[in-house]
Amino acid sequence: MQLPRRAFLQLAAGAAAFPSLTCGARAQVWPSRPVRIIVGFAAGGTGDILCRLIGQWLSERLGQPFIIENRPGAGGNIAAEAVVRSAPDGHTLLQVGTANAVNTALYENLGFDFIRDIAPVAGLARARLVMQVNPSLPVTTVGEFIAYAKAHPGQINMASAGNGTSPHLAGELFKMMTGVDIVHVPYRGGGLALTDLIGGRVQVMFTTLPTAEFNKAGKLRAIAVTTAMRAEALPDVPTVAETVPGYEASGWYGLGAPSGTPSAVIERLNRAVNAGLADPQIKARLADLDGTALAGSPADFARLIGEETEKWGKVVKFAGIKAE
Repeated sequence: MQLPRRAFLQLAAGAAAFPSLTCGARAQVWPSRPVRIIVGFAAGGTGDILCRLIGQWLSERLGQPFIIENRPGAGGNIAAEAVVRSAPDGHTLLQVGTANAVNTALYENLGFDFIRDIAPVAGLARARLVMQVNPSLPVTTVGEFIAYAKAHPGQINMASAGNGTSPHLAGELFKMMTGVDIVHVPYRGGGLALTDLIGGRVQVMFTTLPTAEFNKAGKLRAIAVTTAMRAEALPDVPTVAETVPGYEASGWYGLGAPSGTPSAVIERLNRAVNAGLADPQIKARLADLDGTALAGSPADFARLIGEETEKWGKVVKFAGIKAE
C-alpha cells in the first residue's frame, strides 16, 4: 500500500525529530537516581572540598543526591578510568583537574585517552600557588632569586609534594622559563615538604596560599604568586609574571563525564553548576579556599583542558619527569 504524499512527509518529519525529542526527554528525566562524583584523591583536598560544596548545591536544586566517592591512586588515574568505563548517562561524573592534564604526558601506558574519553562538563575553580623561600635565603624578589640561583647553580633545593604535583610542575615551569639550575626534592606530601622549608633544609617551594600565616610569623617569605593577577590576600606580593613575562601556574578543578553522555544532560548540569558558582555563599567559601570561580560553557572548559594539557606536556618533557 502506498501512503499519500502528505502522510509520508508527516511521518518523515516525525522520524527526523525523534532523536532530538528523545535527547530532550532524557535530559528532562535526568537525574533519575543518585549521581556519583568520583574524586581521584583522598578526602580533605581542595578538589574534594569543591565537589562536596557544589554537590550539596546540585542535590538541593536537581532533586537527587550527589554523592562524593573518593578513589585515590595513580595520581587520579584510577578514578578517571572508573568514570571512562561507566555508562554515559550523566549519573557518574569525574572531578577533573590539573593532574589529569599532566598525567596525559606523565604516564606512558594509560588505559584511556583523557581528551577523547572524558567529556568536559563545567569548570569549578582555579587556585593559585605562592613562591615561598626560607628567610635564610638572601633574596626578597623574583629577580634577586634568579640572580642568586644563577650565581650558585645546583645549590638551591626546591621542595614539592611529589613528582608531577602542581608545586613540582610550577617549579619546573619556572626553571624552564628562567634557565636557573635548582634541585628538585620530592616529598610524600605537602606537609612534610613545608616542614623542611620552614626548617631550612630546603630553600624554596611553590605552596598553596593558606601557608601565608607562616609569612606573618616570619618563618617564610613570600616573593611572588603564580597566577596572572595578584592575590587579594597578598596585595603587596607581585606575580612571577611581573619579572618573568608569560609565566602562569595554577591548579584548576571541574567536572567531567564519560564521552557519549547526552549533550542535553551536560548542558543542564553546566547551567546548574554555573548558577551555584554565582551564589554568594559559595563565592564566599571559594574565597576562603583562595579559589576563583571558573564559570563558563562546556566548550570553554574543553578549551582550558586542551591548553593545559599541551602546556604541561612540554614541561614534563623538558624536566624529564617520570611517574613514581
